Amino acid sequence: MSRYRITVDTGGTFTDVVYFNEDRREITIHKLPSTPHNPSEAIVAGVRHLLDQGVDAGDIEFFCHGTTVGTNALLEGKGAKTALLVTEGFRGIYEVGEQSTPHGPSVFDITYQKAPLLAPQSLTGEVRERVDFQGKVLRKLDETGLRETVRGFRDKGVTSVAVCLLFSFLTPRHEQKVARIIKQVAPGMSVSLSSEVLPLIREFFRLSTTVINAYLQPILEYYVHHLEAQLDAAGVHTKKRYIMQSNGGTATFAAAARKAVATVLSGPAGGVTAGVNLARDLKQPNLITFDMGGTSCDVALIKDGEASHANRIEIDGRVISVPMMDINTVSAGGGTIARADALGQLQVGPESAGAVPGPACYGTGGALPTVTDANLILGYLGADNFLGGRMALDVAHARRAMEDGVAAPLGMSLTDAAEGVIRIINVKMEEAIKAISTMRGYDLRDFMLVAFGGAGPLHAGQMARNLAMRGIIVPLYPGVNSAIGLLQADVRHDYAVSRLTLITAIGPEEVAGRLKTLADRARAELRAEGFRPRQIVIEYAIDMRYAGQGYELTVPLASGRVTSKSLAAIRHTFDETHNTLFGHSGPEEPVEVVTYRVTGIGKLPEVKMPTFRRKGMSLESAAIGKRRVRFDGATCDAAIYQRERLDVGHAILGPAVVEQLDSTLVVHPGQVARVDRFKNIWISEGN
Repeated sequence: MSRYRITVDTGGTFTDVVYFNEDRREITIHKLPSTPHNPSEAIVAGVRHLLDQGVDAGDIEFFCHGTTVGTNALLEGKGAKTALLVTEGFRGIYEVGEQSTPHGPSVFDITYQKAPLLAPQSLTGEVRERVDFQGKVLRKLDETGLRETVRGFRDKGVTSVAVCLLFSFLTPRHEQKVARIIKQVAPGMSVSLSSEVLPLIREFFRLSTTVINAYLQPILEYYVHHLEAQLDAAGVHTKKRYIMQSNGGTATFAAAARKAVATVLSGPAGGVTAGVNLARDLKQPNLITFDMGGTSCDVALIKDGEASHANRIEIDGRVISVPMMDINTVSAGGGTIARADALGQLQVGPESAGAVPGPACYGTGGALPTVTDANLILGYLGADNFLGGRMALDVAHARRAMEDGVAAPLGMSLTDAAEGVIRIINVKMEEAIKAISTMRGYDLRDFMLVAFGGAGPLHAGQMARNLAMRGIIVPLYPGVNSAIGLLQADVRHDYAVSRLTLITAIGPEEVAGRLKTLADRARAELRAEGFRPRQIVIEYAIDMRYAGQGYELTVPLASGRVTSKSLAAIRHTFDETHNTLFGHSGPEEPVEVVTYRVTGIGKLPEVKMPTFRRKGMSLESAAIGKRRVRFDGATCDAAIYQRERLDVGHAILGPAVVEQLDSTLVVHPGQVARVDRFKNIWISEGN
């Protein structure tokens, strides 16, 4: 029997499943509606779909999951009841935050309110202890007072505690003792220590990240254990079970449950990982990934074949400071709801119909007009070939919802209303792309747009044209591309520690020693997960800044071996990087080393996308009909093609629509779509 890998990406509307036959090197896909009340139901159904085809459960040797459980719990405010322990006298850190005003449109919003605290002041306790900025203990931990505080938390129904004491990243002993006492007083209570979650400088960011981890950890831990039990019940007993992390790598179920905060971008990270591999395969180093699903749109920039990473992001007004892919997410998906507001203006989003009740055209109870309904009305989607014909779309329901919700209130024709919805949602997504590209000094004319997700290829043609991008690439399986990325991701663990020192005051031995300590931890954890030495790769980096600055730049290192010469080269690289990003540098200014970083990578067997030979089939053999489609206010006949029938080398002139099981691609008038040897579709302007 053949051996299989299964990857599953859970979206807001659909759950995407990919099956990889390791012996035949074949990929097959499956899509099914998500089950928001219990996401694991759809996941297990996807596994059983393979078993129903005669595959033995024992032949499934690998399982990886991109999850939105943590993300949804954070956005919907459905995490654990969380308390916070801080050093006595510093209970205001969480509430005060950065002491900065909001950015962007919030500056002009007179109704603006900060996101509510996940650990409110009523559940914030002070610990009598003190460590100074050099890591010296000034006051020992008051265990008696701590026990009383923890008993109070227990009596109030707290299920998780975040512990963030001053300078614990230098001396973690007090936090470790706090954890032991909590386990004694309240054995079932979950504990997150800042010295383990994020042992770095900057008190608020460390605290915020630790609180979010505490808020999500019990939820993700329960979900992972429940999913494990269901996989066991289905007969899938492989030990290679992984969760996608925000950093573009995977972690074992157990490791992901311990550090829930590292999974908040779990699903979108898979799509960016697939984009990096696409850049390598196609020798196209500069890409923008555009992932539009049912509820949201995620975009990321790939420059010179490498995805952009960030050490700090903000989600729904809350700061997370762990290494992760730099992904910009906006509320724009197929299920995004359109409406006429009280001022007589057309609003699209941010609310979504999601999987339940879904767009009106799904016939599953949705009555409000959505982006998917607009695409159906305009002819971009076909009523009879959605999901390969397994799901019929109700045009009458879509038209009624758009008429009642948008067209009639605004005095517009039905098609004008639908086209207005598409234009507005496109602008929102174009702004998301600009935020990670032109607003950071990149020229979009140098980039191709990689369109995927169930709805991405529907919108990419017009968006790339509006943004003057080089063109568009649509992968072979765009609707499950994030799940494809899960197949291609390695295990990845990040380690960091802050030690603030002038670079002139430390020697190469000290730098190498600190990096080695982190690298030893990385190797030990990967070995414990079953990786052999030849499968382990260690990456090194240092965060640096000019003395007195309030931000750092991460400088990658070629290895953990540091000499006086390489230390001088690191300083030079920092100056060059600063000049590239900000247009100036200070080679004569003193520089501080702030944080040491190590990434441990466990290499998994590589999965490459298949290549195809031209079979000599005619383009006409892929044509399945024509339908009326509206482009920029004009309606015309567009040829409809079945993507599975397209051959390598085929060229399609717009206007045209290409339909497949997991997505639909729109080729606008004046555009041409060509099929390459990977059966990706490239779209460009003109002939």
